[in-house]
Amino acid sequence: MTTQATAAQSGTFNIGNFTINRLGYGAMRITGRGIFGPPADREGCLETLKRLPELDVNFIDTADSYGPDVSEELINEALHPYEGMLIATKAGLTRPGPDRWAPNGMPDYLIGQARGSLKRLGLSQIGLWQLHRIDPRVPRGDQFAAVKAMLDEGIIANAGLSEVSIEEIEAAREVFPVATVQNRYNLVDRQSEEVLKYCEKEGIGFIPWFPLAAGNLAKPGGVLEEVAKRHEATPGQIALAWVLKRSPVMLPIPGTSKVAHLEENVAAAEIELSDDDFAALDAAGRKG
Repeated sequence: MTTQATAAQSGTFNIGNFTINRLGYGAMRITGRGIFGPPADREGCLETLKRLPELDVNFIDTADSYGPDVSEELINEALHPYEGMLIATKAGLTRPGPDRWAPNGMPDYLIGQARGSLKRLGLSQIGLWQLHRIDPRVPRGDQFAAVKAMLDEGIIANAGLSEVSIEEIEAAREVFPVATVQNRYNLVDRQSEEVLKYCEKEGIGFIPWFPLAAGNLAKPGGVLEEVAKRHEATPGQIALAWVLKRSPVMLPIPGTSKVAHLEENVAAAEIELSDDDFAALDAAGRKG
């Protein structure tokens, strides 16, 4: 592995009129403990954000609830006017306190939060806005109609969903074009396997959150360690390389508040797993 790896080596994917490098960045960790309040090392977080374009990371995923507001405001401070970058944000989950989430899918709330994100990010239009969760207390058709209204008004250019089933994606697609789906997925968590296959078939971007997880596979002596040693890489880098190889619609967004960790994550883009390595990791991940 070289020291010059960039996200450009991960390949590209189109979201609407945006062409992004597939290895992106998740901006949840540039907040305080419990994803609440400002970060302990504000300058370190800004330094990490400023490093992104230098590493060809041009896709950033955030949300109004990260902080709340903190992540979007730091992204604006560090990177505005975002030349060549797609800043994706979300609404539909509130952040009432550390490590606490509460859904709110009321249409007026969703639209109001998107307008707030525009101001915090300093944008005239959000390139990709995602419904953070479908609120079970609000008719989903009302939530989907709010997304359609934002597309029609031009508040957002593209829309996506998060933590959804195939049936929910299809229901949403009857109301608006679904550009992306963001579900938890990694080497050992494959509950969204069928959703990923659906997205691949339909050309929908799949954004796996928690992409570095490897569970028990990270223990010494296993296939993950064996492959990592062969590539002179860390187990986390191999887990990320596996996710990238899994599908051309895969858009992983590993997050960190540290420049060194960011550079380590981006270096995974240049790892070329053999088909045998991929299959061995795949089999081990399914068992794990």
